[in-house]
Amino acid sequence: MNKQMTAQEMVAELSDGMTIGIGGWGPRRKPMALIREILRSDLKNLTVVSYGGADVGMLCAAGKVKKVVFAFVSLDFIPLEPYFRQARQSGAIEVMEIDEGMMLLGLRAAAWGLPFMPTEVGLGTDIVSKNPGIKSSTVLTTKKSGWLCPRSNWMPL
Repeated sequence: MNKQMTAQEMVAELSDGMTIGIGGWGPRRKPMALIREILRSDLKNLTVVSYGGADVGMLCAAGKVKKVVFAFVSLDFIPLEPYFRQARQSGAIEVMEIDEGMMLLGLRAAAWGLPFMPTEVGLGTDIVSKNPGIKSSTVLTTKKSGWLCPRSNWMPL
């Protein structure tokens, strides 16, 4: 059984309003053939979960994105991807900005079929005040205050 798909076949599996996870790190190792195919499609209102780079900026500039869940969106030498910045500052997209560790824990929770992962990552920051989906709790193993990072439900690209 051949499980390979073309970019067109893969994007045909997506639908409006889906949550997609884009692999890679910042501007590196991104599935740009799939991003370009999404740009050519009629898809809209996507929630994008990514350690973002130009991929997120291109999707925001094209009006494909409703929400971005991210730890950063950078081009490395340009600290903040300009199209993403414009979409965020204009209010064209919703954002959930979280710590890199929280992002990883949300992805792990989804992979392991858990509703959340407890953590102390982010204590002493404004992350929770900006993200009502993250709840405070007591971490059972340490008995210290911490957060419950919600799972990231997404279709990986």
